[in-house]
Amino acid sequence: MSDPVLRCENITRIYRTGAVEVQALRGVTMRLDPGEMVVLLGASGSGKSTLLNILGALDSPTSGRVFFREAELTHAPDRELTRFRREHVGFVFQFYNLMPALTARENVALVTEIAATPMRPEEALERVGLGHRLNHFPAELSGGEQQRVAIARAIAKRPELLLCDEPTGALDSATGVTVLEALTQVNRDLGTATAIITHNAGIQAIAHRVIHIADGRIARETINATPVPPSEVTW
Repeated sequence: MSDPVLRCENITRIYRTGAVEVQALRGVTMRLDPGEMVVLLGASGSGKSTLLNILGALDSPTSGRVFFREAELTHAPDRELTRFRREHVGFVFQFYNLMPALTARENVALVTEIAATPMRPEEALERVGLGHRLNHFPAELSGGEQQRVAIARAIAKRPELLLCDEPTGALDSATGVTVLEALTQVNRDLGTATAIITHNAGIQAIAHRVIHIADGRIARETINATPVPPSEVTW
């Protein structure tokens, strides 16, 4: 087994509002390996988004430890966490967060201008099948095309981690398949460790490994010996 890109050990996350305490995560231990596609599957409120935010250093655990390679992130200063996110992590969310006044190429260039060794925006868009839509604005693109621009933006800095939060949640099944095809191609071609959180049980079939989350805990893990292509996913 290769060394993990990212791992967390016994992490918890507790939110407090006045006298109310909510335990979102309860002792989660997991890893993401190079070239692996992992689906984090669970119902709404199970803690999967909280877990993804901690893996991406958008939030910090109440207790436990998080490591990128051999560097511990748990108590790292903000400057170091910002550098980690900028240089090593690509994020894809349910809503595309594109700049409406910028073309597809310009939206991707926002990332390539600050990355250390980026690919060209044109290459990133070609990888998600949008080489012919470089100069279109978000309003001129379908929902699936906008999501693929968001994926191109995330991968343009050549991240070691790609973290996706319900990337097909706002899409119909046919468009969702197109987005999943883009993600699986990036995972295969670039070897990016990819984590996709979803409540859609059908999506788990595309993963190498599935982590089932319930009530803030890992309920079980399953391995897909032969992941299926997105076109064969049952929605």
